[in-house]
Amino acid sequence: MFDIERWQEIFDTIRKNKLRTFLTGLSVASGIFILVILLGFGQGMQNGIEQEFKQDASTSVWAWPGVTSKEYKGLNPGRRIQFINENFDKVSTMYRDDIEYESARIFVRDVNVNYGKEALVYSVQGVYSDFQFIENTGMIDGRFINYQDEISTGKVAIIGKKIQKDVFNEVETPIGEFIDISGIPFKIIGVFKEMREREEERIYIPITTAQRVFNGGNRINNLSYTLPPVENFDQAVAQAVNFKNNLQSYLQQAHTVAPDDTGAMQVWSAMEEAERYYGLTSNIKIFFWFVGICTIVAGVVGVSNIMLIVVRERTREIGIRKALGAKPWSIIGMILHESIFVTAISGFTGLIFSMGLLELVGPNVEVDYVSNPSVSFNVAFATVLVLILAGTLAGFVPAWRAARVQVIESLRDE
Repeated sequence: MFDIERWQEIFDTIRKNKLRTFLTGLSVASGIFILVILLGFGQGMQNGIEQEFKQDASTSVWAWPGVTSKEYKGLNPGRRIQFINENFDKVSTMYRDDIEYESARIFVRDVNVNYGKEALVYSVQGVYSDFQFIENTGMIDGRFINYQDEISTGKVAIIGKKIQKDVFNEVETPIGEFIDISGIPFKIIGVFKEMREREEERIYIPITTAQRVFNGGNRINNLSYTLPPVENFDQAVAQAVNFKNNLQSYLQQAHTVAPDDTGAMQVWSAMEEAERYYGLTSNIKIFFWFVGICTIVAGVVGVSNIMLIVVRERTREIGIRKALGAKPWSIIGMILHESIFVTAISGFTGLIFSMGLLELVGPNVEVDYVSNPSVSFNVAFATVLVLILAGTLAGFVPAWRAARVQVIESLRDE
C-alpha cells in the first residue's frame, strides 16, 4: 500500500542531509557506471576478436616456409625452405577427407603493373579458385577465378575494391578492362572486397598463369586450407590441431627439417588462435566483474554506514514511535524504505548514464581487437536489481538495530 506519510518522511530526511545523500548516491551510481562500462569494454574486445577472425575462414590453416635454425641429418642450419607444387598435391591426396577448401599461393614479384599510361603499385598474387572461400573474399562485381581459368592458364585478373576506387573511379565498372602485367594484358573479370582495406590492394591471377608466365616454376609461397564444419567449438579446435600437426609433420619430413625446428616453417591455425583469444577475453571479463562488484560493494557499504548514522540521529524519534505503539516491523520498514529508495535511484542513474555513453561512443570505437563496446540491457538491468537487493540487505542491519532500540533509553537520548 502506498503510504504518503512514509514518502514525506524520506524526502524530508533527504532534504535535511542533501550533501550526505548525494555523496552516498554518487558512490552507488559510480559503482554501477564503472561495472557497465567495464562489461561493455569486455564485450567490445570479444566483438573485435570475432571481427578479426571473420576476415578469414574460422577453420583456416596456413603454412609458410622459413629458414632452418638447426642441423638435421647432416644438413646445415640456415637453409631456406621452399614449398613446391608436389607438397600441395601430396597434402591434397593424403588428407582429402579432412579438407574443405584448399589453395596454394605465389607472390608474383619484380613485375610492372600498368593501366593505360598509369603505373600501378599493387601486389600480384597467384591463387587457386578455392582461395575465395579461404580468405572469405566477397565479390561485388563479376566473378572469382574458376577451374577453367586454372587449366587454361587464363590471362584474367581480379582486383580489390580499393584498386577499383583509386584507378577506375571514372569507369562505371572495370569488368572487361585490361591491365598490363610486365607487358602481358590481363582481362579484369571481378572485383572483390575485404574487411581490411589494405587487403583490397591485391590483384589475383590464376596460380598456373603466375607460375608459367612469370617464371614461377613449381614454387609456391604458402599453403592454405579450411576444414569441414563440425558440431561445436571444442571439436573444431581438436580437428584444427590434429590437421595442423599432420600438415607440419609431413612438411618437416618432405623438407628434412628437425621436428623441433620452429624457424624452418610456420603452421598457423585460426581455431587455435581463436581459442587462445577467447580464453583471454573470458578471463578479462571475470576480472572486470570482480572490479565492478568490488566498486558496488563499496557503495553499498556506504549506504549501510549512512543508514546507521540515520538511525543514530533518529533514536529519540524511534523511541517515541515505539512508545506510541509502533511495531518493530514498522520501524524496520521505515529504515529499509529509505535505503532501497537511495540505492534504486542511484543505481538506475548510473545505469542510464553508462548505457547512454556506450550507445553514443560505442559504435565509433574501432581499434585493434576492440569493436563497438556494448552491454546487454537485460544484463545491466539485472545488475541494478541485484544492487537494490544488496541495498536492502545493507539497510536491514541498521533497521534491525533501530527496531531493538529500548524506549526508555531512546527517550533519554539527546
